Amino acid sequence: MLQLFARKPIADLVVGDQARSLKRVLGAGDLIMLAIGAVIGAGIFGAIGTAAAGQVGPDGVVIRYGAGPALVFSFILLGGVCALAALCYAELASMIPQAGSAYAYSYATLGEVVAWIIGWDLILEYAVGNVAVAISWGDYFTTLLRGVGIDLPAFLTTGYRTALLSSSPDVHGLIEAAPRILGMPFLVNLPAFGIVMLITWLLLRGARESSTVNAVMVTIKLVVLALFIVVGLMNLDPAHYTPFAPNGFTGIHQGAAIVFFAYIGFDAISTAAEETRNPQRNLPIGILGGLAICTLIYVIVGVVLTGLVPYQELAVADPLSRALEIAGFTRVGWIVALGASVSMATVLLVFQYGQPRIFFAMARDGLLPQWAARLNSKRIPSTTTLVTGVLVALAALVGDAAETYDLTNIGTLFAFALVCAGVMVLRVKEPERPRPFAVPFVWVTAPLGIAACLFVMAGLPYQAWERFGIWIVVGLILYGAYGHQHSRLHRA
Repeated sequence: MLQLFARKPIADLVVGDQARSLKRVLGAGDLIMLAIGAVIGAGIFGAIGTAAAGQVGPDGVVIRYGAGPALVFSFILLGGVCALAALCYAELASMIPQAGSAYAYSYATLGEVVAWIIGWDLILEYAVGNVAVAISWGDYFTTLLRGVGIDLPAFLTTGYRTALLSSSPDVHGLIEAAPRILGMPFLVNLPAFGIVMLITWLLLRGARESSTVNAVMVTIKLVVLALFIVVGLMNLDPAHYTPFAPNGFTGIHQGAAIVFFAYIGFDAISTAAEETRNPQRNLPIGILGGLAICTLIYVIVGVVLTGLVPYQELAVADPLSRALEIAGFTRVGWIVALGASVSMATVLLVFQYGQPRIFFAMARDGLLPQWAARLNSKRIPSTTTLVTGVLVALAALVGDAAETYDLTNIGTLFAFALVCAGVMVLRVKEPERPRPFAVPFVWVTAPLGIAACLFVMAGLPYQAWERFGIWIVVGLILYGAYGHQHSRLHRA
């Protein structure tokens, strides 16, 4: 039983085997751009609409209440929650600059079985989350094509799960209207599949090349958002802000729970720790700086979006471009759809960058098969990058964005809470260890971080909790069958 909670020495995490380590090529600016690339994406171009308008199932039952114009308070709430977790991330990332993010931190603080749970849990954050991003990207891309006169058949741009779970009669009706193969409706999202495979190819080129492309795409997305804000500010209707909070704090709370998906990008920065130059300095700057910039952008966009059109009109996959179309700015809406396509491609890039490095870290510790720890000539985990890309692409081909948002959020919040706990454990276990960045007022900040994460988790639907419980049980079974038997820490 004690072996289950054996901690990996931090010295082993810091030094490591250079032949099995990733190449340090990223600076603080690269990390901030990675944060913006991940955070300003599917949330601001996709989930923000559901957060404002709410969500209703195909049977007419309310799944979540919308925040309405009070959406800005959802963003502020999330900014505070993530700031508490980000401070804890910054302390551990500066002490343990290794690939693996919360997995590596938990291994050093809470023990192997908790680390395994976190590693397994982070699949929800990255791989499953990327399914939702790819589907949302596909919706914007389809809008973009329509703007130039190309109208793809609906059965090639709508996944089976999306049609099955949709409350829209037209979308749900595709179950009967789509071509059938072996008696099953042929409903696939080819744009979502294609973008994931393209991003996977790019990541196989190397971390430096991927970072450069990300910086270019981030610049494009910020220009597009600036255009949306300028046009929106010139056409605000104060009447749209009434009622300001149509569902009270319940709407704000549940809106925050789904938009939380947007804020998890700062965690992806910590997966780049092993490829960061001077990580003790640059990681805290990247994590905290990126979060502050992104929170400000979300608040501004939330104010403009809900003032441009009635919030009830935003329950769509592409709320920003749809809002502009409703307001009569069809051409600008097309430009925003173009920017959204670029924007969500950066989210895919950062998340697809993070997941293989977590698998790599777990395999290097023996908890996953050794093929997952292989590096190519550029010292990137090419095998796990390719495997992750193919699996995410296939899931995006038939999946639904809304149900994957919830799974991603609950998994990430759970990981954040354990990182906050890990900071406190390490303060007790190794109080004298040097901390390049230390959490201020740690015995207040860390417990508040845990409580805040649990509070946001409480705003998620029951179905998300049920699926999360099943996911964790499956993970523990796999740990008992393989990870525990092959752990390098146990064998040592």
